Formats: sequence, structure tokens, C-alpha cells
Amino acid sequence: MVNDRRVMVLDDEPIVGDRLKDAFEKEGLEVEVFRDSSRAIERLKEQAFGVLVTDMKMSGPSGMDVLRFVKEKNPATRVIVITGYATIETNYEAQALGAD
Repeated sequence: MVNDRRVMVLDDEPIVGDRLKDAFEKEGLEVEVFRDSSRAIERLKEQAFGVLVTDMKMSGPSGMDVLRFVKEKNPATRVIVITGYATIETNYEAQALGAD
């Protein structure tokens, strides 16, 4: 079951995770931050999240890989993909895979 109050933030840049965590917690949300996409996937196997915010480019599984995984496991999870390398193509791909 998805808990809409739980948010996962996945970004290999520590400052991004820290700032998003602070912002979400100020809104009363429960936040877990990951810098390693493989570890994040392992956590997603154990716990459903209402929202996943994921970076696109990371070592290991990419944000798109994580998006695919979470939509197969917990389709109700809302996924936001963030990146410094956006293209129209990656935007369309993320939306086609179910990103919000």
C-alpha cells in the first residue's frame, strides 16, 4: 500500500537531496534520501512511497531505470524526474513510462 506522506529523494548530489528533504519535511512529509540508485531500488522493494523524486543521470541504474521499476512494483507512486541534462526526447520517454 502506498503511503502518500512518504517521499523518496534519489540524487547523487548531496546538496540536492538535503535541500529537497528540508523542503518536504517543512510540509510535514516523511522523507528518505538516497544517493545510490541500487540502494534506492532495494528500499523500494521493501517500502512503497507516495512520491519518488529521482535524478536522471547517476552511476548504476539511471533515473529511468528506477522509474520503470517503481511503476511496475507500485503504479500509484507518483514519480518526478529531475535532471540537468533534459531533452525533449527524455521528457517524452519519462512521461511515457508514467512520470508526473
